[in-house]
Amino acid sequence: MNLLSSPRTGVILLEIDVEKREVAKREISATGPVDAALQLHRERETWRLDPLSPQIPVVFGLGPFVGGRLYGVHRLIFVFKSPQSGTLHVSALGGAAYKAMGMGAQAVAIVGKAERPTAVFIAGGQVSFTEVEVGKDAYSLIRRLYESNREFFVANDARALVVGPAAYTTYNGAIVSVDIEAKSGEFKLGSEDFAARGGPGTALAQGHNVAAVVVGGPRRPLHEKVADAEAINQLFKQKMGKSYVEVLNEKTVKYRYDPKIGTGGTFGVNYPHYRDLLPLFGYKSIYMPREERIKHADIVLELFWRPFQREVFEKGKSWYNCGEPCPVVCKKVWRGKKVDYESFHAVGPFIGNYIFEEAVPPVDKIDRLGLDAIEMGHVVAWLFDAVHHGLLKPEEVGIGERPAFDPLQFRPKEDSRLNAKLAAELIDGLVEHATEVLALVAKLGIRRAARELERRYKDRVRETGVKFRDLAVYAAFGTEGYMTPNFYWAPGLVAPMYILGRYWSNYNPTFMPPEDFAKSSYERAVAELYIDNAGICRFHRGWAEPVLSDLYKLIGLTPPSPALYREFAYYAKLAGAEPMPWESKRARDLVSTLAKELGAKDWQFTDFDDYYEWWTRFKEQLDRLVLST
Repeated sequence: MNLLSSPRTGVILLEIDVEKREVAKREISATGPVDAALQLHRERETWRLDPLSPQIPVVFGLGPFVGGRLYGVHRLIFVFKSPQSGTLHVSALGGAAYKAMGMGAQAVAIVGKAERPTAVFIAGGQVSFTEVEVGKDAYSLIRRLYESNREFFVANDARALVVGPAAYTTYNGAIVSVDIEAKSGEFKLGSEDFAARGGPGTALAQGHNVAAVVVGGPRRPLHEKVADAEAINQLFKQKMGKSYVEVLNEKTVKYRYDPKIGTGGTFGVNYPHYRDLLPLFGYKSIYMPREERIKHADIVLELFWRPFQREVFEKGKSWYNCGEPCPVVCKKVWRGKKVDYESFHAVGPFIGNYIFEEAVPPVDKIDRLGLDAIEMGHVVAWLFDAVHHGLLKPEEVGIGERPAFDPLQFRPKEDSRLNAKLAAELIDGLVEHATEVLALVAKLGIRRAARELERRYKDRVRETGVKFRDLAVYAAFGTEGYMTPNFYWAPGLVAPMYILGRYWSNYNPTFMPPEDFAKSSYERAVAELYIDNAGICRFHRGWAEPVLSDLYKLIGLTPPSPALYREFAYYAKLAGAEPMPWESKRARDLVSTLAKELGAKDWQFTDFDDYYEWWTRFKEQLDRLVLST
């Protein structure tokens, strides 16, 4: 079936039914892949269905600016009903849209459920299917796909998007992709990336039995004007007083190389920047006095940050991009492994591991199994803390001994090695359902598992005076959904927003009255939504946000409106998954401790009523803003 098309208006969508092996093409009047996916979910009333229903589409697509003279516009955007939060979620995979622009459509919706694990091949408007073995390693699956379909990869300069075994056994499976040299089959350094937050891999694997999607084909811009360098420069000079490249270099300096601090990338910059505000030991650091946090930060900088700094910046520039031609080269690679703040912090300082080299194996394990690294950091820290408090025994979570999880008694070198080793054991055990507790967590996630564990081990809860839920940090959605925050001491990451787990909120380490905080978080959420809908990397948001409306007009499209965010809010309400008040003590304390740290005088949070009032006033103000757009 030839579906090759070069759209000029709207979004060309391929709806692929993997059960019937049928393909339908349609055009949707939309501003980008998120907009198109929202319309599809609304039409199908997917809010009525279980997140893993085969009737719920996993939608992925690219923004309208691909293939031209703009950099950082080739993110592949996934929209799905999250098995973790219970509502719609958006996740992004860097660079993959550079090759996906040849697939003959701007967006794809996967529906139905294949009888056996299936790979879908899309290029130049043609769609084909083949059964595959998932295996034990997402990277190996990419390799096997290449070896058995080399002609397709070479002819279409294709890129594979795959799941790992974790997508079939846990709630938080990722979609994994490593760009590949089509002729040699070699992986491109630094190009591994993951659409992970919220469990898109789980939705694809358990909902549709799709283990891989391979995209490629003849590349060309969706809109001719994005290839007009003169028109782009003229736009930037009028709007920002400088050429496009000048603005680009200025606004992406953090991610490339910041000469002021002699480093770059999220890992390089965040540790010296946040220092004593870094969350350590599952956020237990929020209870530590500043002097003690500074001591820990100094050790982290020496043992965790400096080895990376020496290798990646002082010995030589081991910098790469995500698979699209981009001069920012934000992907910093240490001995063949891409290093980002979130993934390394997850199994580094957040779980009580301050040695950089010790974090590399568990990060690689998480990536190869196809897990969400941020969520795994929370799971490991939570279960470590439960063992530390006596709520669980080591063998009940598949580890050989007790972790070292008291930051005040922590021995940086000895205990880091222990915790990193135990984390690797726990991660394997979670994917393999090695114990009853790990199987429970793998199936239900932290929030529901915490409730069940409190029921099963009520005697231990009573004896210790500690609830399982109070050792975790998450925002609740509806009766069962939840989302853990990115690794910042930031109230906005657990505030009552309709999409969390990414940066759709005010994620700064700040505190303010709830109405003001809601306004700042809403504005940030809408801006981030626009960037995702445009398929633009958020590392490029500094230059993109001020001119995004003008760029849409340049290519003859109507810019998106805040009504897009209202659609997410409306969907969450229909799905019974709108934000709910904090039920975890540590989540509440994340807010109150930062308020105290910053000297807030109007909010003392002396009892639960204070927390509830702040949360409620934030939510009411957010809803007023949502409804006013």
